[in-house]
Amino acid sequence: MVVGGGYAGVMAANRLTKREDIEITLVNPRDHFVERIRLHQLAGGTSEAVVAYTDVLSPRVRLVVDTVASIDAGVRTITLGSGQEMTYDYLVYAVGSAGTTRVAGAAEHAYGVSTYEEATRLKAALDTAPADAPVIVVGGGPTGIEVSSELAEAGGNVTLVCGDRLGPWLHEKGRVAAERDLRRLGVGIIEDARVAEVLAGGVRLDNGRELPSTLTIWTAGFAAPDLARASGLSTDELGRLVTDETLTSVDDDRIIATGDAAAPSGQAYRMSCQAANQLGPLAAETVLARLAGATPEAVSIGFVGQCISIGRGLGLLNFARRDDSAVAARLRAVPAAKVKELICRSTVWAMAMEARRPGSAIGFKDRSRAARVQAAAVTPPDRDPSRLG
Repeated sequence: MVVGGGYAGVMAANRLTKREDIEITLVNPRDHFVERIRLHQLAGGTSEAVVAYTDVLSPRVRLVVDTVASIDAGVRTITLGSGQEMTYDYLVYAVGSAGTTRVAGAAEHAYGVSTYEEATRLKAALDTAPADAPVIVVGGGPTGIEVSSELAEAGGNVTLVCGDRLGPWLHEKGRVAAERDLRRLGVGIIEDARVAEVLAGGVRLDNGRELPSTLTIWTAGFAAPDLARASGLSTDELGRLVTDETLTSVDDDRIIATGDAAAPSGQAYRMSCQAANQLGPLAAETVLARLAGATPEAVSIGFVGQCISIGRGLGLLNFARRDDSAVAARLRAVPAAKVKELICRSTVWAMAMEARRPGSAIGFKDRSRAARVQAAAVTPPDRDPSRLG
């Protein structure tokens, strides 16, 4: 059973088809695959951001369109939103992540862009707003940069409120390049300030300044759904399932987490498609090893950099070490935009290839992670057999 049909969930389900004698079910709330890395394009009207599951999911995987309301690890069942109960032998927890905030007024007055439904709602609001309406995008991370530049390139009056600084995870040279290209598109950039309150017609910053806004778009902060925590499983502060280095839940060896919803040794990878496409197959390999009576291997994935769209015509690829720390090397402007589009297409291609030839997807190794995990000396909570079985 795979819960969640995003990048990691689809890759995990497809990889499980390596074994022909098992039944695989994927539970997802939508009947189509959402290209989350294109949701800013959906909001801006340049992409539909969806792909048919028939294009990316193995025909051996049964798709159930529903939500999951709860997991009962003790009896190995899930309860769907429709009320139906389903049993599992192994459960791959791939519920992804969504935007989150505790700032006053954000839930009432701000638009999100982290889910298909949020992006669709935002697009409808943008379509009916005056062309020169002031738009504030909150968050200087990749999503904030992509949303603000997408809208500014289309002629929008956009201000990006970054918090401490724009792209703090970028190398300084990459950050300067991103700022230069954003300003060329007309994006106003505010640093060293955070949004303290979202108002009906604007935002109030923590320095007391108020900015008018017809539309406020919130892109700062992500967390996993509350499903694992509500089901009595151990999670980190962002709701990700705490696992060992094989992605196995510290509470139950029949539950394996992957993608944005996994926190191996309490030290989660960056929430990203780049991590999900590598972690999905590895979660499946853990299941396959246990089914074969073998000991699962510790997972190891690596990063190559951060690639960001800056409108449709520009971009930034800031290369990184395998541990995701940025280096000075970078590609920018039109060449980077072409690489970003290639990456977006290649993620769909990789899922389709894995559906046809399970085991074809490959990842990168971060050989320094084991030492970092050992140095951190993270001690997982004791399992409670009386509670989980």
